[in-house]
Amino acid sequence: MSRINATELFCVPAGKKVNLTDYDSAWTPDWAKAESDKKALKQQVLDILKENKKTLAKVQELFWASGAYSMLVILQGMDAAGKDGVISHVMSGVNPQGCQVFGFKTPTEEELNHNFLWRYMEALPARGRIGIFNRSYYEDVLIVKVRPELLDRQKLPPGKRDDSFWMQRYEDINALEHHLVRNGTIILKFFLNISKEKQRHRLIKRLEDPEKYWKFSFTDLTERTKWTEYMKAYEDALNETSTEWAPWYVIPADKKWITRASVSEILTLKIESLNLKYPVLNDEQTKVFKEAKKELEKE
Repeated sequence: MSRINATELFCVPAGKKVNLTDYDSAWTPDWAKAESDKKALKQQVLDILKENKKTLAKVQELFWASGAYSMLVILQGMDAAGKDGVISHVMSGVNPQGCQVFGFKTPTEEELNHNFLWRYMEALPARGRIGIFNRSYYEDVLIVKVRPELLDRQKLPPGKRDDSFWMQRYEDINALEHHLVRNGTIILKFFLNISKEKQRHRLIKRLEDPEKYWKFSFTDLTERTKWTEYMKAYEDALNETSTEWAPWYVIPADKKWITRASVSEILTLKIESLNLKYPVLNDEQTKVFKEAKKELEKE
């Protein structure tokens, strides 16, 4: 079966300056461009997703059983980019006992009384578990950077909020992620790259479906007016925080099936690359297990 080759295509190399205009939000695989039947093309990609989900379920059990690593998956993107869909479709086959999802809303008063990274620490996944952040500490160099008035609530010491301020935040994030990786956390960061026109289309769809009204917020319209500023903030974050130990992936998000297949492929290949093994019993444990089996067989 064909692959997306998402790891190679969408990874932001450490130290390389990127421009989001170079990334096609409606990207299609080269092997699929000759496909004239759009339904057939979509089905091919959905087949890839289906196979990836099966493999992910298998390797996730091994990941959990080995207990050697934890995995932090970060999903960032503009509203309607498909973050919820990635979680529900890509992770639908994994054991929920080995996976956790956190969404971060407006900081509480208690959270604002700490540094901007504090509220994320308790949500980090334990060894053997996959943790998904639906939005993350990157909001503090994205929405807060675009809307600097939000800094007034963060009770920071006096000082300029210039370029050096944001560079310090990038440095703090890189240091945190480096610390996590050195202690056994695999970090995969996905920016779901949706076009402004596709976002408009999806927001309209929400307003046409009563079952999706709850997903719509008038703040979505407010943030759309700052689209250029957000793209610049994302570029800055990608350029400053895509590192060798925690790279960013710019995932095409105009076609949901491409998005989901790409993310599932990267997750699966990353876990497979760890070459994990199920725990091996020592002689004493083997003896205990044999005795346990004998007791059960007597019943």
